[in-house]
Amino acid sequence: MTGSDGAELLEFDEARRRILERIEPVTDRQTLALSEALGRVLAESVAARVDVPGHDNSAMDGFALRAADTGRAPARLALVGDSFAGHPFTGMVGPGECVRIMTGGVLPAGADSVVMQEKCSRDGETIRVSEPVEAGHHVRRADEDFARGATVLPADHYLRPADLGVLASVGVAQVDVYRRPRVGFFSTGDELRGLGETLEPGQIYDSNRYALQALVQSLGLTFVDYGVVRDEPAALRDAFDQASRECDALITSGGVSVGAADYVVDILRELGEIGFWKVAVKPGKPFAFGRMNGAAFFGLPGNPVSAVVGFMQYVRPALVRMSGAQPADALRFTARLSGPLRKSPGRLEFQRGRLDMAADGQPTVTPFGHQGSGVLRSMSQADCFLVLEPDSGDRAASDAVTVEPFSQPVWGFVS
Repeated sequence: MTGSDGAELLEFDEARRRILERIEPVTDRQTLALSEALGRVLAESVAARVDVPGHDNSAMDGFALRAADTGRAPARLALVGDSFAGHPFTGMVGPGECVRIMTGGVLPAGADSVVMQEKCSRDGETIRVSEPVEAGHHVRRADEDFARGATVLPADHYLRPADLGVLASVGVAQVDVYRRPRVGFFSTGDELRGLGETLEPGQIYDSNRYALQALVQSLGLTFVDYGVVRDEPAALRDAFDQASRECDALITSGGVSVGAADYVVDILRELGEIGFWKVAVKPGKPFAFGRMNGAAFFGLPGNPVSAVVGFMQYVRPALVRMSGAQPADALRFTARLSGPLRKSPGRLEFQRGRLDMAADGQPTVTPFGHQGSGVLRSMSQADCFLVLEPDSGDRAASDAVTVEPFSQPVWGFVS
């Protein structure tokens, strides 16, 4: 596909594929205490130091016994001791005997099952079991979670809260992880002003800086702010050169269109290499990707919705891969339109909407009223994209559309 200016327009999937195949993960490593490792990516696989659990133990509060002794219910067993978590019974459970056991308590020698205390009654030191028990009932076997030496988590795994608990359970005190990528950013545009400054006619506040900084930091990465750079080739060259030498990735907003003051693509060609700079999507057709001084470059449009959509769809999965992890596939499903929407055939569109659940239990989606690329409110008040295929047109209420929630996993699992 080509645009009105004759430049190639890449299809969305092809643009994503080209970006991801050109991204090089960081290789520098750090060793961190487990308590500091949340949100980091493992640089090597981790093996269990111990069996988990370390012993056969009880899954219930009740009585440990020999299942054969309950074959003729009700059975009456002699209570010979207790096995609590951390305080095991050290004797042997013989025929006609049982031990009081709490959840997590070590299964005593001689016992092969546990009966819930609700299934029993007590008369002094005699326990009456009301029904037969199968061998192995309510018993958690040693090493059923992990055996000593088994791989607990693979290399390139993104560490989530539960992962830290798993690693602690197998005795891991510290892990080797990849360094966090450094992500540089600057805005371009003579019209941009910082918060607190007085706006003159034609000037606007630099909202993209705050949205994109938050998106980068939500990934746990290091954000390096290079400020606003004037629409002047010399200033842009200097900013490009410095940021691309100091960072692993560089993001800019603005200057990637075809206006008289849009210099970003030309300077990228001059100082580095450009992979492509237009994609057949709406919003965000002008999007530049390339490399400079070893850094990956992402040139986002200046329109705020286009910048945020471009980051979420292209830049975020690339930064996940740069971190050493696997980007998650987008979670998409079908929802029913609560009202009509307008779309012109030709480009893939990411319209914004709000998800809800209808009375019949089916998901519904309401398109946000104003879909203009300058209306950032459409991102703030929405919670999903309506993913509309290039050849689709206007849709009516109750039509089925594909939706992609804003909030979803971005870090995939390594097989």
